[in-house]
Amino acid sequence: MPPLVFDEDAVREAIDRVVDRTFRMDFNWDWPGGVAFYGVCEAYEATGNSEYIERVKSWVDEQLEDGLPKLSVNGVSIGHALISLYQYTEDGRYLDAARKLADYLANEAPRFGDGIIQHTVNSVEYQFPEQAWVDTMMMAGLFLVRFGHLIGAEGEGAPYFRDGIRQYHGHEDVLQDETTNLYYHGWDNINRNHMSGVYWARGNAWAALTMAKALPLIHVADPAYMIIDGSLRDLLSALVRLQGEDGLWHTVLTDPTSYTETSGSAGIAAALLSRGSLYNKAVNRAIEGILGRIAPDGSVRGVSAGTAVMFDAEGYKGVSHKRVQGWGQGLALVFLADLLRSKSRVFA
Repeated sequence: MPPLVFDEDAVREAIDRVVDRTFRMDFNWDWPGGVAFYGVCEAYEATGNSEYIERVKSWVDEQLEDGLPKLSVNGVSIGHALISLYQYTEDGRYLDAARKLADYLANEAPRFGDGIIQHTVNSVEYQFPEQAWVDTMMMAGLFLVRFGHLIGAEGEGAPYFRDGIRQYHGHEDVLQDETTNLYYHGWDNINRNHMSGVYWARGNAWAALTMAKALPLIHVADPAYMIIDGSLRDLLSALVRLQGEDGLWHTVLTDPTSYTETSGSAGIAAALLSRGSLYNKAVNRAIEGILGRIAPDGSVRGVSAGTAVMFDAEGYKGVSHKRVQGWGQGLALVFLADLLRSKSRVFA
C-alpha cells in the first residue's frame, strides 16, 4: 500500500485556522455546536493545543450557568464535548451534565421497535414519529457508548454502554442495505419504507465515523464488536468505490451528477483511516480534496446545509452548500486530527 502523503505542518496550520473560524460562529445547545465542538476536542487531543479545549470550556461554562435547555436527540450531541471536558478537567460538573443527557435518552427520548431511538430535533414544529435517521448514530449512539465507557462499561456505565450498542445494531438493521452495504438516510417504521430511498454522503459518514470511533471502546470478545466491525467493513468497501474524481464523495453517493460534499467526505475519509494502510490511496486523494475546500480564513466550504430526509434524490441535490456550517468545521477537524494521529499509529 502507498504511504500517506501530507505535510504535517500544513495540516496543523489548517487545524488552527478551522478552529479559529469555528469560534467566530454562534451556536446554541444543538447539533451544529455539538459536532463542531466534537471536532475541536479531537483537534485538541491530536495536537495537545490546550487553547482549543479551553475555548470549548468557556462556551460550555457560559451555557451551564443557565442550566440545560429542553433536550432532543440532536441536542444531546453537546454531550461529546462534556465528556472531553470532564477528561480534561476532572470537574464533576461536566460529568453530571453528561449524565443528565444520557438519562434523557434512557428515560424520555421516544423509541420504537427494539428500543431504537426516534429522531428528534429542538423544534415542536417538526416531528418524525417512529423514524430512524442515521444522524442519531452520531448524536446519541456514539455518545452513549462513550459515556458508558467513561464511567465503567462493565459497571455503573453498563446500561448506557449497552444502550449505545443497541442503537448501532438497531440502525444497522433498518438502514444498511444488504445489497449495496450503504446506509439509507432514514427509515419510517409506520409505513415500513426508507422514505427517500437515498444513500446520502453525510449520513453514510455518520454511520462509518461513529462505528470507527466506537470499536476501540468495545472489547474484541464482545459479540457486538464483530457485528459493528462487519457493518463498517462492508460499508467502507462500498464507499471507497464511490469516491469522486476530486477525491471527495457526491452528496447522493450513487449519483455522480450531484455535487461533491465536504462534511460527508471528511467523515468518510476519517473512517477510512481507521483501517490502517488499507485505504491509503483513497485517503491521499481525500487529503487534497478536503484541504482544497478550506479557505484562508478557516471556513470549510462545500458543506451542505441541514438536511431532513428529503422526498427524492433531487431534493438532496438541491440542498444549498454555500454557507459555513458547524458540522462542516467539526468533521473537517476530526479528519485532520486523525490524519495527525496516523503519524504515530502502528497498524497491524
